[in-house]
Amino acid sequence: MRKNHTITTDDILIKLCHSLADVLSRATESQINYSPMVQKINKTSLKPDIGCFVLFDGGFTGLVVTNFSASAAMELYQNYMLRMGFTDSELAIHHTADDVANILGELMNQVVGDFTGKIGRELKISITQNQPKMLALHKQIILSVDTNLDRPQVRRVSFTTANNNIFYLELAMDKTEFIQIEEFELDEQDSDSIFETAYAAQQQNQQASATKNIKDNNENQDLLDQLGL
Repeated sequence: MRKNHTITTDDILIKLCHSLADVLSRATESQINYSPMVQKINKTSLKPDIGCFVLFDGGFTGLVVTNFSASAAMELYQNYMLRMGFTDSELAIHHTADDVANILGELMNQVVGDFTGKIGRELKISITQNQPKMLALHKQIILSVDTNLDRPQVRRVSFTTANNNIFYLELAMDKTEFIQIEEFELDEQDSDSIFETAYAAQQQNQQASATKNIKDNNENQDLLDQLGL
């Protein structure tokens, strides 16, 4: 990465948006999009119908909140479960079901893992986070980071599912800048790509082994033919 490169709070927000859209799109095999316009807000809150929150600490402190409408939650849940091989009759029919909260919580855990992995590789910092908490809600709940933020920045981004159901991402963190003072190599390869590379190599080795076996068998058959056997 080039020297004097600067990463701001909004750059971190963009990385979080990318992780949320990418992970949910892959997990549900559907298109998840987010608005290019970011809204400045004064506070984060959990809102009906399903809310999730995660607290970050380490390289920076922040609070991430996602709020799903019932229709958005059910669409993501159903697409994920169907992709995993479940049938319609096996799926929950209401967004308040424990299974819906559990699946969305697992998806958000994957989002958090993807985000912290990218941040760790690109900024060379370490971030810890708690387990995402999913709650089915009937009323709004105000949330705040349990440490004092000198210059709090709070943002909201709107997301849409393939069926145009809406959910929201909110981020609260200190206004910050990461300024690169020395050049370093950016490790672009994550665990998924490592696994895919290893799998491809394994498949190639198996194919090469199968080809060699066929060739050896043909040579052996030619020898037997020459011997009249």
